[in-house]
Amino acid sequence: MTGQALDAGGAGRKRAFFGLFEADGWSWASVKAVFWFVVIVLLLGYLPDRAYYFTVFPTIDLGVNVVSPINFCPPSNRTLPCPVPPGAVVPWDPAPAELDLPQARTDGSIVQSGTKLIYIGGSDGTAASGTTFVASLFGGTFGPWKAGPDLPAPRAGAATIFLSGSIYVIGGRDASGKPTDTVFVSTQDAATGELGAFKASDALKLPEARAGAAVVSTASGLELIGGDNGTGPQPTVWHSAADTKGALGAWAADAALPTGIADASAGLVGDYVFLYGGRDPNGPVGLVLRGSVGGSKDAAANGRLVSWAIGGHENLPVARTRAAGFVANGTLYLLGGTDGTAPRGELYWAVPDANGNIAEWSHLAATDLPASGLAGGAAVTSGSQAFVIGGTAADGATRTSVRANLAPQPPFFQLGLLGATIPALKIDGEIGQQLGYLNASAVGGLDFALLLLVGWAFAHPARTREILGRVRRRRRR
Repeated sequence: MTGQALDAGGAGRKRAFFGLFEADGWSWASVKAVFWFVVIVLLLGYLPDRAYYFTVFPTIDLGVNVVSPINFCPPSNRTLPCPVPPGAVVPWDPAPAELDLPQARTDGSIVQSGTKLIYIGGSDGTAASGTTFVASLFGGTFGPWKAGPDLPAPRAGAATIFLSGSIYVIGGRDASGKPTDTVFVSTQDAATGELGAFKASDALKLPEARAGAAVVSTASGLELIGGDNGTGPQPTVWHSAADTKGALGAWAADAALPTGIADASAGLVGDYVFLYGGRDPNGPVGLVLRGSVGGSKDAAANGRLVSWAIGGHENLPVARTRAAGFVANGTLYLLGGTDGTAPRGELYWAVPDANGNIAEWSHLAATDLPASGLAGGAAVTSGSQAFVIGGTAADGATRTSVRANLAPQPPFFQLGLLGATIPALKIDGEIGQQLGYLNASAVGGLDFALLLLVGWAFAHPARTREILGRVRRRRRR
């Protein structure tokens, strides 16, 4: 027995959907097939997925929320726009007086070693210092500063980095203000986490004295970029390769800068090192230089700076030197600094793309420093927090610090043209995940039962009409 084929229809046949389709035609059958396909995907895929994320996320999207003219953000974002621009930080807060440095410091450096912050050297505004201060990190902040191991000699404007359990203090100005060629090293005790004494490393002595250089860590070691040798900013770039045990070797020349730069900020994003701001032989600049790091396909160049480019990315909108620069979540930040006349308080940030290009540097008045400008501050990030310690304000070297949250919250409610974002439960940890799985399973099970009921109704149209008739009659009584 053969089934009846669908017909394109003819005169006098029934029409469906406001008369647009032949009720027994292929077009109407295709529309119904697509409709039920979407319904099945929605019930068995999308809704269980949303049920899971409703449990573990702070918000969930319903529909396709591409353009949202209505947005509401949490009060923790304070005066930031809603939604928050990519890379923006929550406005800076001054730390309480209990967290001030024991002494005023500027042009020092700071590193994180485990759960400790170490502020190293710097100047009191007149001469370099060899003291270090140590504070414990906890709960998104840090505790009071205590004396740490002193440097063998005073240093200000040194390039400092923590690498493989050791702190390296590279170059810097001595007590007389002259650049030096020394490298001081302190190694952390693996058992206790305590810092060892700083000692001068003969193996890492610089080829020439440098102060105000920038240092970054790459896959193969350290890159020391630019700096001042006492006669002016230099274009040199030196590489110190690390062996399999993490020990650094003697410095060797890498691709030089197009011009001499000192007191700049630097950071590694992807396969590119960015050097931004600082001063050249003529004074403060807004120049941004992009250095390409060699890949693993070339063993000799792997992890080393092989070239520098000017262009293909946006320079800073202003000239800044001695700024507090840092990198977080693939974003370059520059806070404060001086334009050559006075300390400034603006924060600028940029998000390079995968090719190392910068479309623009962003700025919001709400993210500027809350008080006067600051130059020579030391910046460090820990988790979602950024800290800037010390520096030179309008009245001289300071003991204070500021803190900002690097992770503003997204809108908790958005109403768009094709969807909405609504608040969710956000139950943290494994408990939230397990409850999310249970919610998804329950919603999926109910939706499957609903589909079975719909299928039975279509298979038994007479019985379905009878049941619906009874329901209507009961409502009329």
